[in-house]
Amino acid sequence: MTALGDGPALLYDTGSPVPGPGGIPVTYEQFATGTLPVVGAGVEVLPVPRLSSGLKLHGEYQGSGFTDPKYIARRGDGQVVQLSRLLYLVASAIDGVHDIETISHRVSARYGRELSAENVRYLVEEKLDPLGVTVPEGQDEEEITAPRSDLLLALKGHRIIFNERRAGRIARSLAWLHRPTVVVLMLAAAVAMDVWLFGFFGAVEPVLQVLDQPVLMLVVFGLTVASLVFHEFGHASACKYGGARPGCIGCGLFLIWPSMYTDVTDIYRIGRAGRLRTDLGGVYFNLVFMLAMTGAYFATGQQFFLATVYLGHFEILEQLMPAVRLDGYYILGDLAGVPDLYGKIKPILLSTVPGRRGKAARAEVVGLKKSSRTVITTWVLTMVPLLIGELGYALWNLPRIVATMVRSLTAQVVGTGDAFVNGQIAAGLIGVIGCFMLLCPMAGVVYLSVKMGGRVFRAAKRSTDDKPRLRVALCALALVGLGTLSYAWVSGVTPEPLPKRPPIAPILQPGVSTAQPPARRATAPGPQASPSGSSAALPSGTASPGASGSASASASASPSADAGASASPSAGPSKKPTEPTGGQNTTGTAPAGSPPGPSEGPAEPPTSEAPSSAAPTTDPPTPTDSPSATGEPPPVTP
Repeated sequence: MTALGDGPALLYDTGSPVPGPGGIPVTYEQFATGTLPVVGAGVEVLPVPRLSSGLKLHGEYQGSGFTDPKYIARRGDGQVVQLSRLLYLVASAIDGVHDIETISHRVSARYGRELSAENVRYLVEEKLDPLGVTVPEGQDEEEITAPRSDLLLALKGHRIIFNERRAGRIARSLAWLHRPTVVVLMLAAAVAMDVWLFGFFGAVEPVLQVLDQPVLMLVVFGLTVASLVFHEFGHASACKYGGARPGCIGCGLFLIWPSMYTDVTDIYRIGRAGRLRTDLGGVYFNLVFMLAMTGAYFATGQQFFLATVYLGHFEILEQLMPAVRLDGYYILGDLAGVPDLYGKIKPILLSTVPGRRGKAARAEVVGLKKSSRTVITTWVLTMVPLLIGELGYALWNLPRIVATMVRSLTAQVVGTGDAFVNGQIAAGLIGVIGCFMLLCPMAGVVYLSVKMGGRVFRAAKRSTDDKPRLRVALCALALVGLGTLSYAWVSGVTPEPLPKRPPIAPILQPGVSTAQPPARRATAPGPQASPSGSSAALPSGTASPGASGSASASASASPSADAGASASPSAGPSKKPTEPTGGQNTTGTAPAGSPPGPSEGPAEPPTSEAPSSAAPTTDPPTPTDSPSATGEPPPVTP
């Protein structure tokens, strides 16, 4: 606005336009009345897209098993998203400042093809917004509620222990352990350690010594937890050594069992060799930890360090199983070049179905390289029958499993409480660990049952939409199956619960009785109970020798339990007697004509007919632990 003239009263040109904001003509009346024209009036304001909070773009998936290149992005909630090259270029061009017109120019230059602003808007609204990569237009906060993969066998309830900065420092300090020379020396030392421990020293003796001392059990438990933490340091340091940036280290629940994890999503951009090194880094650090425990044994002479080494081998075997989402699963996935093997079960199976659904699944499977298809198909054809078989076996034995677990947990809780009441603090703490170990599998069974039942119900509901006849048929089939299974449970067709036995390691179950429980009396036909027929000639109220033999034999029909009950802490390792012919499912009843065993009280000596009908293929039963009856300690069976 320009002022004209002199004097106290300024004269203004009220009619001619003057330069206004942004070069738009403005008159005095518009300025005085507040009716200035709006900047950009009549011009469409283009949206400015924004990335969701915490989104990280990791780049191209190196060593991918797909025919087309895939790009990896990780949302702030931890969900990993696979993007095509065009979508990744659009996401990388979004900075929250420039509009879609500017973004279209940037993407066109990188993609090699012309993209308009409308093309970019479509990709953002129809592709990136549903994936949670960008924030929908009109939403103020940058937090998004995008769908997540509902993984059945995945870690739940994440809690961070070491944040990204601390995990990075730990990884840098331990990365030298992944140098090829150091790795070769560590593996050679591990082989020598196993040869010495299992071939010369004896790996079971340290375990037995630890089982004899509750305090040592707590020490070994603490060292085992330390080995789990060191295992995660191996993943983080291997990720750093390969040139990627490790994320946080935390813990969560895997099938209702506490587990630890390391965020190494950045390894998808460093190549297949680096990913395999990272996958194997945890198991490799388990070996390093066991070598340190062996060195501690040689320095101190304490055998509980060797017990930790022995248990560490089972931890390695568990981690290498490819059935669930542990290290072995990710190793197999990186060999195939597919990050989520479970996600390929459905398309692999549907690709064998004719029709429209099979065609769509085959198109997805064709997108995999031939080598990757071979690995994944082999894994699917192995895992699906295994999972179905395990599920059927669990359902068939469900009453047996529930009854045994409830009985064991009840005895464990009562015994642990008695240990604390009697002032046995160490034994009580061991009992708490035992209760925890029993509760976790029980909760896991309930969790898996609810999750799998819900998934099956939702899948059946979706597949029968607008198909009432098919839905009725599925409901009828489900009712028949449940009815048949329920009848088998109630009628006793399924196996009965395991008979109560003394604990194998009494130190883990304080307060639980180590005495052999009374078994049910054997029921046998009359002719077999008395081969000579002398029982009919005996007077009323007199037991025949054959019947006495059967009763005494049934009272000691579990020699393995007797051996566990009679083993003294100072006896050292001992061998268990041979199981009876019935195997582990023996209910405690002895067949007619079996050799008489020792009873709890004085018994009549067997007649000459009883030994003649003894079964020569079974070992004689071990005497029960009854010092009050014999006055002597029970013999140790060789």
